[in-house]
Amino acid sequence: MPRTTNNTRKVRTKKKQATSSEPTLRVIPLGGLHEIGKNTCVFEYDDEMVLVDGGLAFPTDAMHGVNIVLPDMEYLKANSHKIKGAIVTHGHEDHIGGIPYHLKQFEIPVIHGPRLAMALLGGKLEEAGVADRTELKTVQPRDVVRLGKHFSFEFIRNTHSMADSFTLAVTTPVGVVIFTGDFKFDHTPVDGERFDIQKLAEYGEKGVLCLFSDSTNAETPGFCPSERSVYPNLDRAFSQAKGRILVTTFASSVHRVNMILELAKQHDRYVAVLGRSMLNVIAHARNLGYVKCEDSQFKSIQEAQGLPDDKVLILTTGSQGEPLAALSRIARCEHRQIKIRQGDTVVFSANPIPGNTLAVVDTIDRLMMQGANVVYGRHQGIHVSGHGCQEDHKLMLALTRPKFFVPVHGEHRMLVKHGKTAESMGIPSENILIVDNGDVVELTPDSIRLGDRVQSGIELVDSSHAGTVHDRVLKERQQLAEDGVVTVAATIGLDGSLLTQPDVCVRGVAASVNGERLNEETAATLEGVLRNRWSDYSRTEKGKVEVDWAGLESHIERNLQRMLRRELRCDPLLVILLQKPDTSGAVASSSNGSTRPGRRRTRSTARVAS
Repeated sequence: MPRTTNNTRKVRTKKKQATSSEPTLRVIPLGGLHEIGKNTCVFEYDDEMVLVDGGLAFPTDAMHGVNIVLPDMEYLKANSHKIKGAIVTHGHEDHIGGIPYHLKQFEIPVIHGPRLAMALLGGKLEEAGVADRTELKTVQPRDVVRLGKHFSFEFIRNTHSMADSFTLAVTTPVGVVIFTGDFKFDHTPVDGERFDIQKLAEYGEKGVLCLFSDSTNAETPGFCPSERSVYPNLDRAFSQAKGRILVTTFASSVHRVNMILELAKQHDRYVAVLGRSMLNVIAHARNLGYVKCEDSQFKSIQEAQGLPDDKVLILTTGSQGEPLAALSRIARCEHRQIKIRQGDTVVFSANPIPGNTLAVVDTIDRLMMQGANVVYGRHQGIHVSGHGCQEDHKLMLALTRPKFFVPVHGEHRMLVKHGKTAESMGIPSENILIVDNGDVVELTPDSIRLGDRVQSGIELVDSSHAGTVHDRVLKERQQLAEDGVVTVAATIGLDGSLLTQPDVCVRGVAASVNGERLNEETAATLEGVLRNRWSDYSRTEKGKVEVDWAGLESHIERNLQRMLRRELRCDPLLVILLQKPDTSGAVASSSNGSTRPGRRRTRSTARVAS
């Protein structure tokens, strides 16, 4: 998607330019814009920086072997000496999941956030071995935290799909900025913790310089329904179930989990919990009082297996069709303990996140084919969003009455629609900015403008969690998936001759392959390069032959690639293994698997065995 559209370009050219003598607040989103997930933002003034949230996203189907998508944090790494701390708005993965990875790259002196979010984050930091690189401090509603000389943050209770969630009022030298975090206006919250509308209105009365507001449901008219509205619909689904009930929802949706546990007790069912993240969230939420239920209500999976089906409710992860989640493994008949039985009812109390629809549909199909009754879909009323719709957005704008407005947390069309809503509420179009990750919003008491961009993008973490997956590696994985791989092993003498016939191995290539012809063409290509170009890469000095093996290998690689495209009508990943004589003239063995990397091309990889 292009960074700039006609709409955003018009808005940007109308900005009032600040003079160099005016103090400037820089607000820099590094994730969460033009996308759903990895919400990450930086507040910067003079020589101080504060990080607000540090989330992750989940990979697309094209990101083979990737488990986690993080924002590129190069800008913060380069300016780590300026970081005074971090603020967390709530405990969803797309707001805290990236922090353990960031702490491996730079230190954050202190992190302030809600009790539940800090409890979840503390476990993540311990597991990642970085708990000693920061200090976690919990906050209560209306607490004010000061970081550095220039920033103070007041935590304003809001309502969201997760308990213990906050909107931020950020007091800076240029004015007050309201950063909503994820929110909706739920007047009947499950935990009784209502949105602190009075405090928002107080800031609106005093004067808000700029509002940065959640845009996820900007296209949806009306108010977002209350979380409590799900209760009677779940009750109906549970009442109609004759056998076991399996319920899947977001593990972090504590309010939803609490209602499910209430209903399980009402319907005289014991609860067995599947999935590490679900167990972890429930444990922390119970300790903090956000989930209230007796120990006797829970049974282990083994104990649940011995109970009558109509006495069992299994609460599980996998609402987004994640391949390794418990429900996904059950659907594929790969779970060691739970198998679907005829008469089971599976309730999807979640809607697919954009990009996950196919995986969710596949899971539902597999469950149905095994005899389960699957309850899913918006029409069932068993899920509501935690993000405000258009009327929620209007209420936020009316309460805060900002001079300037920046929609955040959403895909591009959502940001644009939210901007239109702000215009309808009386904010001039020239006071609204539609921005992208890496854009720098510069604020003074009288102006808003775009500054120079900073580096932004994504970092990919694979299942090994050993480090990031570089673009080159991802391209190779995509190439393997699309066109397969061809491996060529050959032995070359110091006189430039091909000592043995090359060994060609083809894997994952869809094209019809004539093995004998491919071997002949490979040998002919190698012999042609050695015959015509050997003198370019070798020389004899004092009776000793010196060969530029890396240069020769690169030349062979290019010629073999052209031959493979011609013969196979595709572009497979090419791996070349050259065996060359050692200094005594004997051919070095590669049986121990030792290789040294050769020069790597965009669409191939080559190695030389010594």
